[in-house]
Amino acid sequence: VQLVESGGDLVQTGDSLTLSCEVSGFTVGEYAIGWFRQAPGEEREGVSCIGNDGTKYYADSAKGRFTISTDVAKNTVYLQMNNLKPEDTAIYSCGAGPLLVSGIADYWGQGTQVTVSS
Repeated sequence: VQLVESGGDLVQTGDSLTLSCEVSGFTVGEYAIGWFRQAPGEEREGVSCIGNDGTKYYADSAKGRFTISTDVAKNTVYLQMNNLKPEDTAIYSCGAGPLLVSGIADYWGQGTQVTVSS
């Protein structure tokens, strides 16, 4: 199993960015899959995930600004992030597993850096 993130960048406050997580080793939808982030000196936190029943979950900080989606043909999960703020600066990682909605991931990507300048 491999999860490969891409799309991180240095952007300005208010900009938009789309992160991608390309999956190999299982089919998107087989497991819950989602995005987590970790800022320097902080614990990793969940941002958004899709359960294996298709239910979407968002952290309060992501509601109204971020949208998670999947492309089954490309076996890829996306995180569209709008109106980015400096506090969104973090390493964003893709995680997956049958218990992901409970916060337990069996598989992790290497992460992609998102930096939002003020």
